[in-house]
Amino acid sequence: MPWKTYAFSERGNAQFTDVVNTGKANDCPSLDSSLTGAISLGNGDSLKGICMHPTEVYVKVPGTKRQKAEFVASKIISPRNNTTVTEVYGDVNSGTFVEKGGIDFQLITVLTPGGLEVPFAFSAKDLTADLPSSIETGTEISGSTFTPNYRTGDFLDPKARAAFTGVDYAQGLVALGGDDEELSRENIKQDVNGAGVIKLSITNVDSDTDEFAGTFEAIQPSDTDMGSKDPLDVKIVGELYGRKA
Repeated sequence: MPWKTYAFSERGNAQFTDVVNTGKANDCPSLDSSLTGAISLGNGDSLKGICMHPTEVYVKVPGTKRQKAEFVASKIISPRNNTTVTEVYGDVNSGTFVEKGGIDFQLITVLTPGGLEVPFAFSAKDLTADLPSSIETGTEISGSTFTPNYRTGDFLDPKARAAFTGVDYAQGLVALGGDDEELSRENIKQDVNGAGVIKLSITNVDSDTDEFAGTFEAIQPSDTDMGSKDPLDVKIVGELYGRKA
């Protein structure tokens, strides 16, 4: 049976049995590939329903003496069908879009070819981007995002350490003393937020419905395990959809 995505106008008419356990709810709405219109933008306008569905994830693994650090294709292992940020909305003022809310982050874990599990928070939070006076086929939009900490302060690691709860240090490690830098990073948990960059490439525009679709590419830091690890760069590529309010 061929895979089917739904246009925004069709999504409310989709049957539950056609969607449940298929992963289709993770897809963004689709547009006819032949649509090449334009959407004008000005002060006071808003964009809403922005959807970004990751289809590829790459992790920049540390280099060695023989090989420099590079992005390697990685496999999404958790969650499989709940990776999309969606219904993101915001306002346009003085040629700048500023995100205001929506389902604007998802927690994802990927597996590199070398067996390294890399968790990260795929985020569109605080998305800020300079916009042209109109969105049309071929438009490229660059911006920045805020990447929240993957874990909260109440999350306990395997040795029951956390920022706000749990123990201050693992009892079995007391003999090492408290001046070991690596041990200190493991024991003292802290919020480590980050920043990402994102590029939106528009491929289709429906000027009748003020909808647009295309692709995105985002680069942002991975989880740091509450400050105990150095973050890795993660590149997320996927499908884009949005519409003018």
